[in-house]
Amino acid sequence: MSRLTLHTLQSAPEAAKPFLENAQKNSGFLPNLLALLANAPAALETYVTVSALNGKAELSLAEREVVQLIAATTHGCDFCVAGHTSVAVNKAKLPDEVVRALREQATVPEVKLEALAAFAREVIATRGNVNDTIYSAFKTAGYSEGNALEVILGVSLATLCNFANVFAGTPLNPELAKYRWQSGNDSAGSIRALKYGR
Repeated sequence: MSRLTLHTLQSAPEAAKPFLENAQKNSGFLPNLLALLANAPAALETYVTVSALNGKAELSLAEREVVQLIAATTHGCDFCVAGHTSVAVNKAKLPDEVVRALREQATVPEVKLEALAAFAREVIATRGNVNDTIYSAFKTAGYSEGNALEVILGVSLATLCNFANVFAGTPLNPELAKYRWQSGNDSAGSIRALKYGR
């Protein structure tokens, strides 16, 4: 049960409606995150705008999803872990074992992606005061100074939706239920099980 109203296209403030209509058209359903953010059209517009800008980063979709899953699991956002698991599996095509490691807050079994994940974890844990060893490993893995700032951009985007969802207790849409996750454990089991709908 959400602490805040989950708006529909009919109940949303006028300034929020174009964003909700576009989201429903693109997704085939209205994600509860956006229904929640519609309570503050400025917050909704910020999320949509920053999401689009984040999509222009040099980091690939798969790499951006690593950052989003690191942030969501670190912040304990059940909704965002489920949503980004769906994107990571179905759009970014991240390997099952990578997604599983991200959801379980474990070491990612790909060296380059683990360097990215470690950098993102450290950005959040230190509020940007990343130690030289982790930053050096990030650069050695092939990432640039610009990529470092793109990770921070991704974390800033995640912070808005993670904190909003945790505050509100946003329920999962049925479309995301098979990717369910709970803070502290991967209650949904393996990605392989999710992938085949068991």
